[in-house]
Amino acid sequence: MNYKNLIVFFIYLIPLVSVAQKTTQSSVYKNPKVNSELRAKDLLSKMTLKEKIGQLNLVTYVNENNTTNKMDDKVKRGEVGSILKSNGAKNNLIIQKIAVEQTRLGIPIIFQEDVIHGYRTIFPVPLGESASWNLDRISETASIAAKEASAGGIRLTYAPMVDISHDPRWGRISEAAGEDPYYGSLVAAARVRGFQGTDLTSNTSLMACVKHYAGYGSALAGRDYNIDGFSERTLRETYLPPFKAAIDAGVGSLMSAYTAYDGIPASANSFLLKDILRNELGFKNMVITDWETTRNLMKIGVAANAEEAVKMSINSGVDVDMTSELFLKNLEKLVAKGEVKVATIDAAVLKVLKAKFDLGLFDNPYQYLDEKREKEVLLSKENLEIARKAARESMVLLKNKSNLLPIKNTVKNIAVIGPLATRQKDLMAWWGGQYSQGKSEEVITLLNGIKQRAGKDVNITYSEGIKLDGFEPKGLELIPEAVAQAQKADLIILAVGEEYWMSGESGSISNITLPGAQLQLLDALAQTGKPIVSVVFNGRPFDLNELSQKSDAVLEAWFPGTMGGLAVADVLFGDYNPSGKLTVTFPHNTGQIPIFYNYKRTSHDLDTVDMKHRFANNYLDITTKPLYEFGFGLSYTTFGYANLKINSSNNQQDGNITVSFDLKNAGNIDGTEVAQLYIRDKVSSVVRNVKDLEGFARVILKAGETKNVSITLTPKSFSFLNKDFKQVVEPGEFNLMIGSSSEDIRLKGNYFIK
Repeated sequence: MNYKNLIVFFIYLIPLVSVAQKTTQSSVYKNPKVNSELRAKDLLSKMTLKEKIGQLNLVTYVNENNTTNKMDDKVKRGEVGSILKSNGAKNNLIIQKIAVEQTRLGIPIIFQEDVIHGYRTIFPVPLGESASWNLDRISETASIAAKEASAGGIRLTYAPMVDISHDPRWGRISEAAGEDPYYGSLVAAARVRGFQGTDLTSNTSLMACVKHYAGYGSALAGRDYNIDGFSERTLRETYLPPFKAAIDAGVGSLMSAYTAYDGIPASANSFLLKDILRNELGFKNMVITDWETTRNLMKIGVAANAEEAVKMSINSGVDVDMTSELFLKNLEKLVAKGEVKVATIDAAVLKVLKAKFDLGLFDNPYQYLDEKREKEVLLSKENLEIARKAARESMVLLKNKSNLLPIKNTVKNIAVIGPLATRQKDLMAWWGGQYSQGKSEEVITLLNGIKQRAGKDVNITYSEGIKLDGFEPKGLELIPEAVAQAQKADLIILAVGEEYWMSGESGSISNITLPGAQLQLLDALAQTGKPIVSVVFNGRPFDLNELSQKSDAVLEAWFPGTMGGLAVADVLFGDYNPSGKLTVTFPHNTGQIPIFYNYKRTSHDLDTVDMKHRFANNYLDITTKPLYEFGFGLSYTTFGYANLKINSSNNQQDGNITVSFDLKNAGNIDGTEVAQLYIRDKVSSVVRNVKDLEGFARVILKAGETKNVSITLTPKSFSFLNKDFKQVVEPGEFNLMIGSSSEDIRLKGNYFIK
């Protein structure tokens, strides 16, 4: 080759190579082989300040007046990072195309929604579902909800809610897993795994957003949004463990609470958001405010104006502003004034971009927006079958006098009574009936479920009995007709409870007695002398004292979802033996609130003094014990516990132990028992609870079958936070208690740690 020509060739080649290298370097964020964090950093380096701020703006497609917000132009200007309340593959495809194809950098939108306990197929309300103690099922229903929601273009759900609460007056108790931090932590992790699966880029998964961080369940007198004071010990022992479990399970985002801790709003609390969340719990993903929470800083009175509210929020560790748009309107000004650093904004934007890369939105933003797949997935036969199983597993048999249930073949005339027997929307609960894609016409009612199961040989009549429309008694004139029908029946099935809107967000009540004229109807029916089976539809514990006294059987059905009527029928007719156990305490009356099983020990507990003693830890006018305790639930069979063994290779503070026992189905019906293990530390350096759940086993047993059950306890099971908030195990004696509930202890043993 001519050397002169070769030199000229290389002279021309050098700039081409340089251009190629520059092109490759400029496209790092477009390269799917590069990890999410590096791609996010590369894209961040190319963004203007306005584009960055736009990514922190989460707007609503459907506003509080249930009308749509036109946002095409806003998306084109790069002022929207995420959208909530925009559902459906067709609609979301239009918006996503604008974001990807008509903006400078083509950054896709994250569509977000309240997928609390189902999307189109509605599962039992979370408090009810937790009563199944079936973590695999809980994970499975979250997975199905994710599959359905993602088919509608949704990529992030505001769930799981993991707030621990001891107050049934608070309507949002329905959205969590009950009163126990240990069990609540297991449910939190199970739901995160269910929503997110093993691959967030899959079109069958969702990013979870654990909420509400932290202490939101401590609502003053059960009034939603009200701030109640609680100690750092309560924060760490009660409210934080489920969040830690969700974080350890890999949750992709977190929502801050409306309320405050130690006088500082949770969305402007650097101790919560930085010291604990980031530094102690190691959470690295994005933090989203709740609805209008940034604006609420002004309403609370800690911020004088919008700029001050935004500065407090983002400087304290919030990344994304939900619906207020105050970040969008004020961050540039704050940067210009030097009151918010660009580096602070960059850190927040980096988390948002990483989430979008993790979700696969950059590589294939339209794979989640397939109308054909949407039609195939929503409300599929398989999904409905799982919904039916989940609903019946969640139901708790509270009373069964003389084994009235299951319904015998000799029963030929059944009177179904009560307005809730034909309600559809109410069976879906607040989120399922109001803000999900669930349709009330697709819900199977109690009456229809009973008719389908009973068949033609059983005569089913129905009477509304009263009008249930709010809290005031209505429709008393309908009671005589219901009584007349009841007198002709062999059995009464009475549907009682609350309407869907009475619990859920802002669903606070002052009195947990059954609303309306339901107790008057019950009293009239009881006077007929006919056996009564009461089925309770609700999202919270109620005062069921009178109901329990005047009913022969009581089934807690919760808000059971789309397949609720058939699931109840499965239990009533014995096609499924009830196995649910309460994860929240049911008081005798409102005056016992707050009441929960794992309260702090006192010097006058009933097990240390005479129960009749005036100075015992009790009330003068009522028992201290609840109506139905944590862990309680009956079965159509009975279970025997025997042969407790505590095995340990050593008694050191760092060793595991195995607790084993024999569990026998002593009846003639197959059944499932949830055996529970509680621990009590006899002497400790701080005041501890009277007992704590530290393990359980959900065991399926055939009639007459015995199984040896083992539960492993780790050092963490015996540990607690000492006076310096360090997790420690102290030497000494521990009481181990195994039983069918927190009160029904069948086996006891002691364990000594050296």
